[in-house]
Amino acid sequence: MATRKPNGRSSIYFGKDGLWHGWVMMGVKDDGSPDRRHRKAATETEVTRKVRELEKQRDSGRVDKPGRVPTVEEWMRTWLDTIAPRTASQLTLISTYRPKVERWIIPGLGKHRLDRLRPEHLDAFYVWLGQQDLAENTVLQVHRILSRALKVAVRREVVARNVCMLIDAPTGEDVEIEPLTAAEARAVLAKAVDHRNGTRWSVALALGLRQCEALGLRWKYVDLDKGVIRVFWQIKRQRFRHGCEDPHACGERLHRYPCPADCPKAKRTSGRRHLCRRPCPPRCRQHGGKCPVFCAPDCVGHAPSCPDRIGGWEFVKPKGKGRRTVLIPPPLIPLLKLHRETQQAEEKAAGEKWRGMGLVWSRADGSPIDPGDDWDEWKALLRDARVGKDARVHDARHTAATLLLEQGVDISVVQEILGHSQLTTTKRYTHVTSKLASDAAARMGRALWDD
Repeated sequence: MATRKPNGRSSIYFGKDGLWHGWVMMGVKDDGSPDRRHRKAATETEVTRKVRELEKQRDSGRVDKPGRVPTVEEWMRTWLDTIAPRTASQLTLISTYRPKVERWIIPGLGKHRLDRLRPEHLDAFYVWLGQQDLAENTVLQVHRILSRALKVAVRREVVARNVCMLIDAPTGEDVEIEPLTAAEARAVLAKAVDHRNGTRWSVALALGLRQCEALGLRWKYVDLDKGVIRVFWQIKRQRFRHGCEDPHACGERLHRYPCPADCPKAKRTSGRRHLCRRPCPPRCRQHGGKCPVFCAPDCVGHAPSCPDRIGGWEFVKPKGKGRRTVLIPPPLIPLLKLHRETQQAEEKAAGEKWRGMGLVWSRADGSPIDPGDDWDEWKALLRDARVGKDARVHDARHTAATLLLEQGVDISVVQEILGHSQLTTTKRYTHVTSKLASDAAARMGRALWDD
């Protein structure tokens, strides 16, 4: 007969069912009752190992919250619906988080319980992702999304550990960044003079504003007399939401449902065959990762078609040191004054058709510039200026950082201008140009060999 252990001590005994049982006191539940965990095994050695593992978790403070632990699928949906929206923008949720969770994380790991998710499960998952012809950066992005969600689960004591921290993160591709040279930047600005919003690129190349910062800059944050720009806001397209009383009825004509098993339209009619809509099986490879998506029975989506929709363009505050005040280069001030006068004339001519939001750079009716149109204009400028580089809009920011360093500006000042919270980020954004490298080599030559 098993010896009774003192209160709070673990106990191991052989049960009438022919199995060994172990009980471990883990603490106290939310309702004040003792939190005792049970383990069983076929041998005393095995149950002892399980008991010691629980004790180790308890002593290190890594105790799972009592009760049923959610699966990866359940937790990822909880994180997406109720937690991530408080810290991530709607655009990030729609374009990055949700598609990758629904398309990759849930099909690959969704059935595992969070507390039983192990490193080998992630290893197999990343091997499978690699077989789907995904880019390395996409696999790394999936890993970071999963790790972010599990980090929240650990903080809320849903699980004791973030298993993503126990493996090496997938390697991403090193994107070669080629900032424009000073001559190329001047060529771009020479062509930008003929564009309606040409000063937008002058500010991008001189001050390194992010695209969302430049397109969201308003005149009330630009003081041309003092020569300063206050980068206090960004503009982002937020997800539309229904503003009507019955979202389900509002989007009824756009609902898309799979055909029932006994679809009456499956028979031939008028010489044409109806192709039934069916949900794709897990890990379907037929549609190249773009499987048809069906509405839920109580679908409340299709908000963009709602006549009373809410959302669209919204101003959001930058994170950390992204909120900053920068000085305008003196030659740029008269150009901005001329641009403001031209815009005021456009507003007067448009009259009631003007949809202005006080933006420095806008469309012809005063509304925000779409980032895609902004991208197209940048590419057109590169072609017109005969710049032989496939530079992105964000490379204008890299160019600003590099040119500032070439002029001998201290890297901490460059950090302030660009709005980086850490100096290491600024160093990553800058590049050793041939001019700087040649100057360094010449200085070493003079130091070691010149008399």
